[in-house]
Parts: sequence; structure tokens; C-alpha cells
Amino acid sequence: MHDLNKFTALLSDRFRGFYPVVIDIETAGFDAKTNALLEIAVVTLKMDNHGWLEQDSILHFHIQPFPGLILHPEALAFNGIDPANPLRGAICESDALRAIFTFVRQGLHKTKCNRAIIVAHNAMFDLNFMNAAIARSNLKRNPFHPFATFDTAALSGLVLGQTVLAKACITAGISFDNTQAHSALYDSTQTAELFCELVNRWKRLGGWPLPETIAV
Repeated sequence: MHDLNKFTALLSDRFRGFYPVVIDIETAGFDAKTNALLEIAVVTLKMDNHGWLEQDSILHFHIQPFPGLILHPEALAFNGIDPANPLRGAICESDALRAIFTFVRQGLHKTKCNRAIIVAHNAMFDLNFMNAAIARSNLKRNPFHPFATFDTAALSGLVLGQTVLAKACITAGISFDNTQAHSALYDSTQTAELFCELVNRWKRLGGWPLPETIAV
């Protein structure tokens, strides 16, 4: 039986105290300040007692467009979202963010990490929309780092020679269903699987943990 204190500290040791949280956001355009956020999914991660990274828990919301923001028809056609559909069960973005903050803080406490960091594919897009929504909601005690991210597009380009999510997943041996793509729930879980594979592959290659003689 493993030492529980050692087990819960592994994740914080791996990323210098950062708690990686995978996020995918679907929107009504590319401008975080003027286009509405429509869907968000969050996947937390954990480490087993051998130091392998894996998915933990998922939180997913459909979001009501914030009043006054623009909905570009071409963006809605691309992601297949109908913001007026009552079956979406959409909630306001401030309520979704409060739930996400609580969800993430629970993970921070459990893993003894200091601060959450967003993991996403082309992460600046998701980070900008998150920061804009947080500012609109006037929420305090944001658990996420305001500008640092782990970008799986960049990491996949380095490790796999691919930057498109679907191609990176397939190259890494992860199945990808294009018919489910551009759903925040599906893309976040595939991005989480990809990030775990990239981190675990580095460990399998001997790149982690660092030898004690060079660890800082």
C-alpha cells in the first residue's frame, strides 16, 4: 500500500506546484471581447502511485450568450451550436465559472498544488475567452494563472510533428472521431488524453524524474 501523502504530492512535484486543468471552449467567433462563449468543458488530472498522469474528473456546461455579445453565423455553423435551443440546458457564464472555480479549488486542495494552469489546444484562444468571461463576471480569487498555459498544439508539434488536434491524437495512437469534434466535452477529453500521453511518453523515455544531480 502506497504512502497517501507521497501519492497526493506527486502531481504538484511534477509541474512546480501547478495543477494542470484541461479546458476546451466553444464560441460564437474569435474575438474574446466581442464574441459570446457558448460551451465549456473542464477535465482535471491526477497521478497514480507510479507517477503516470491520467484523467480524473469532468465538468461541462452549455452557456447562455452574454447579453450584447456578437454571434457570428459562420462560427455557429462550424461548431453546430444553436444558442436558442432550450434543450441545451444552458446557464449564465458567471454561474458556470463559479462552479468551475469551486471544482478546481477542490483539486488544488486534494493535490496540494499552489495554482491551476490551463492546458488546451491552441491555449491562448481558450485563455483569452476565460479571462474575458471572468472579467465580465467580476469574479474574485481566480484559481488559474492569468497568462501561463500548457499548449498541446505546441507540445504536439515538438513531440509528434503534428499541431492539429485530430492528427496529433492519431499520431499518438489515440482514437479521434471527427463527427464528435468541436464539442467542448469531446475535444477536452481528447486534449486531456493527448496531454497525458505527451507527459507519460517523456517519462517512458527517461526524461522524468530528473536525476537528482541536475534537479533544481
